[in-house]
Amino acid sequence: MNLSSKIEKGLIKASTSYPKDRISAFKRSLNQETNENARWALELMLKNAKIANKQKLPLCDDTGIPHVFIELGKNTSLSSNLLESIKIGIARGLKNLPGRPMAVRGNDIERLGQSKGLYDQSEKVVTPSFSIENSNDEDLSDNIKIHLLLLGGGPEIRAKTYRVFHKRDYKEVLNVAVERFENTLKLLGCTPSIPAIGIGRTHFEANSLVMKAMIYGNLNYQSEIEDYIMNKLNKTNIGPMGLGGKTTVLGSFVKIGPQRASGVRILATRPCCFVEPRSISISIS
Repeated sequence: MNLSSKIEKGLIKASTSYPKDRISAFKRSLNQETNENARWALELMLKNAKIANKQKLPLCDDTGIPHVFIELGKNTSLSSNLLESIKIGIARGLKNLPGRPMAVRGNDIERLGQSKGLYDQSEKVVTPSFSIENSNDEDLSDNIKIHLLLLGGGPEIRAKTYRVFHKRDYKEVLNVAVERFENTLKLLGCTPSIPAIGIGRTHFEANSLVMKAMIYGNLNYQSEIEDYIMNKLNKTNIGPMGLGGKTTVLGSFVKIGPQRASGVRILATRPCCFVEPRSISISIS
């Protein structure tokens, strides 16, 4: 199977099925949940996932904007042909999924005002610029790893990047994130969430770390910091679909990068809905 076909197949899989750790997290939450309304919502979410997987239907009507992150092994190189193959695979995947037609027609001004309407073809939804970096993973030395994320609108419009004074206490930074999430999760609607957090030196870096947090995060293996965020937010009683209960989040994904000698940390937060992150990872030699 060529790379374009792998990307196409992977995009459709990411859009129509949950990874194993997501299913496990739902089941753990269901076993611990005592609120009847919350249990009803969680059971429906699992039922929706089962139907979507069986019939190859999108888990959510908002099929998301594709984002690509590429890791290069130390013995590999990157070609323009490879990048073009990824773009072709994404376009085919969106067409055959099918994705929601969300691409806006027109020039810069017309796109901002959406005055020319939308393209009918879902494959017109193009990716932003790819993120690329060298990998230090010895197991990846002869391979290239391609990560694809599909990011929906609800979490995006409630995501924020801002500066936080750390006061020489890491919990000062984490508690600001918790406070921000508590406010946004009340408005998100499609809880339980999987909050994604990136902490870096610049706004660009913090958002890049959010992307990595979503790619590498695993709900079956939570760090001390990820547990801290989850436990704090599950005490808010927002619950699934805002119905109350113990399950406001299924877990959290946190990535912390290098820090500047400063009193400020740049914190990026993204309140992923329960169908996100939708991601695939493909290795090629």
